[in-house]
Amino acid sequence: MAANTETRGRVAITIAMCFLAALLEGYDIQAFGIAAPKLVAALRLNPAEQGWAASAAMIGLAFGAFIGGKLADAVGRRPVLLMSVALFGVGALWTATSGSYLALLPARFATGLGFGGAYPVLIAIAAEVSAPSRRSAVTCALFCGMPTGGSMVSLFANIAGEQLDWRTIFIVGGALPIAIVPLLWFFLAETRPAHDDSADAKLLPALFGDGRGMATVLLASASFLALVVLYLILNWLPSLVVAKGHLSSEGAAASFWFNAISVPGALLLGFLADLAGARRALVLAYSTVLISLYFLGAAQSVIVIIIWSGLVGLFTPGITFVLYGLAPALYPVKVRAAASGVIVGVGRLGTIAGPLLAGQLRQMGWSAGSVIDAMLPIVLVGGVCAITLTSRFRAAAAVTQAA
Repeated sequence: MAANTETRGRVAITIAMCFLAALLEGYDIQAFGIAAPKLVAALRLNPAEQGWAASAAMIGLAFGAFIGGKLADAVGRRPVLLMSVALFGVGALWTATSGSYLALLPARFATGLGFGGAYPVLIAIAAEVSAPSRRSAVTCALFCGMPTGGSMVSLFANIAGEQLDWRTIFIVGGALPIAIVPLLWFFLAETRPAHDDSADAKLLPALFGDGRGMATVLLASASFLALVVLYLILNWLPSLVVAKGHLSSEGAAASFWFNAISVPGALLLGFLADLAGARRALVLAYSTVLISLYFLGAAQSVIVIIIWSGLVGLFTPGITFVLYGLAPALYPVKVRAAASGVIVGVGRLGTIAGPLLAGQLRQMGWSAGSVIDAMLPIVLVGGVCAITLTSRFRAAAAVTQAA
């Protein structure tokens, strides 16, 4: 009994440390979108340059996910997560010192490398400390740190009001991750299994062998499309609210409710995925997002915009978390972080495409409502990929468990 209590305690501490890392990553991911209205004015960026500045972090994130996943399998989850958290903290401080578009791009890229390195580690840890019957719920609970962090920066900006300097947002977002590195060092347990020196050679067969190929393609595609929508909203919602004629603080309020409502929404979705199956949970989630986006695009008054922003946020991040919860069961344990890193890396191309898409559409003269409407077919196609994946998932995961 004492041993079981001690094990549960270690698991709880590990999840708490990962949640804290995810929370601060969520703060820094949302920070650019919240700071954007003032940052863009201060650095005199056009909409296309704003899109590239937002996507520079996501390009770094995609690279970081590939590299971080492989490193986590080779040297351990703990050191890679520590390095990643420190890196996105340094990147946020670097962003705060940027005085031009050209100076901003490498700062955002470095921040993204830290974001990306953390993702596959968090996915692997969630899988390794949770029972299979609770994997979706644990993954969603852990990753709820991200929208919680996004809510924090949105609330901070909304309370501070129009006088808040955009650089302050990034200074806070840089100092806090660096400050928690010692906590992670002392309290985060290592969950990596013994390293297999031949793991690199087994990565491609793990992704595409034994009937897993189609499941891998569908999972990567669904992740990509879900993240196009999520990161377009995270990086552009405040600016789109301003484009509809409202204040930047009101854009921050819309972003706050998007993030705040996503926390209980993600927990609910993870619970439903474990209780009723991922298929039913994802049908509910995609249907809700599709309807909410349609009404958000048409909304004009700030109250209506905030209401629909919250409803869009209810399940948008949770979709990604449920997909992350499916990934570990598909792949052998010795290449789990590397395989998850590949899925995250490919999916994270959507985090690049989303902000760029919004920037290009705005540069072409599209209204804020039209940019939001452009996400509707993306959600629809992503939903088809995700629902099709769930019909193939059980057979592919069974092959992995039997191997």
